[in-house]
Amino acid sequence: MPDLPAPVEIGTDILEEIYREARNSFPAECCGWLSGARGGARVSLVRSCINDQASGNHPTVAERTAEAAYVLSGEDLLALNRSLDTEEPALVIYHSHPNGRAYLSETDRQVATSPWGDEPAYPVQQVVIGIDGRRVVEAAHFAWSEEEGGFVEIARYAGAEI
Repeated sequence: MPDLPAPVEIGTDILEEIYREARNSFPAECCGWLSGARGGARVSLVRSCINDQASGNHPTVAERTAEAAYVLSGEDLLALNRSLDTEEPALVIYHSHPNGRAYLSETDRQVATSPWGDEPAYPVQQVVIGIDGRRVVEAAHFAWSEEEGGFVEIARYAGAEI
């Protein structure tokens, strides 16, 4: 059994905030990141982002709609990169799946991994929110495992009537 990384702690207030964002974006995918103190183990701030998937101005497959994919806008991506040099860096990138399932898809894994496939593209964990037309079903939390050479699920959160 692999030694799993510890999840960055996400309080219920932060979970509720990103759940509301997923609801407001539905049926499109929402996206953003969670920040916290450098070296800390808890997030304290939500930074919602623009899902720029529909623009086609990015290197991922443009035929996919915002209901099936997400891409951070160029401005949001620059802000994410800049945050990594601050005292409150991005610790978790999040996005939603409007099919009601919380999983890291093959495309999600490819986008979150370096072009060489040997490390995460950013030094952050990942959270996926499963939402459908009625409720937030659940959320799943993933982190890079050196032992596994990829992202592994490290926590799961209950959904909410949002």
